[in-house]
Amino acid sequence: MFLIDELIALLAANLILSQALGTSTMFIAADSKKNMLATSCIITIFTTLGSVGAYFIDSLLPDQLADLRLLLYTVIIGVLYVVMLTVSYYAGKGWFADFRKYIHVSAFNCAVMGTLFTISGKAAEDSSSFDLGWYISAGFEAGIGFVIAALLLAAAYRKLNSAKVPEAFRGFPAMLVYLGIISMAVYSLK
Repeated sequence: MFLIDELIALLAANLILSQALGTSTMFIAADSKKNMLATSCIITIFTTLGSVGAYFIDSLLPDQLADLRLLLYTVIIGVLYVVMLTVSYYAGKGWFADFRKYIHVSAFNCAVMGTLFTISGKAAEDSSSFDLGWYISAGFEAGIGFVIAALLLAAAYRKLNSAKVPEAFRGFPAMLVYLGIISMAVYSLK
């Protein structure tokens, strides 16, 4: 059920909320197979490694300072961002040129931050979930949820942007209707 919850949250956050800011990671990911694979892998890395940081923040941060959680999660993601850019730069200039855009798009994506807060909230509700292994597993599952959401979007991306769709409805409006229907179908599995 956690994967289904994450899938619904990712669809809503990435396609509705981030579109208002002028970017949508999932549209970038669904544009081509290379984009989808690279973006999905990098977001999975961010959610998995970020969940490790979230575990340590949640276990070491006193309840009186819980309001600092957002700031500390942002610092963790920022550190991961710099580390991934540095590693990719030293791995090879060609590799860096190819993958830095995916790192930029993925690092401060609402899917990554939302995953950390979702994991933290679930661990707070159920103290048996409060261990490092569970955090890593939940972070990885959220990344896989993004892959599944990107696959669902990629399946319809070209058809919803084709000339067969009326011009006023083509693109983002058609995608929202498609995602609404998919979200209801997935939510019914819950």
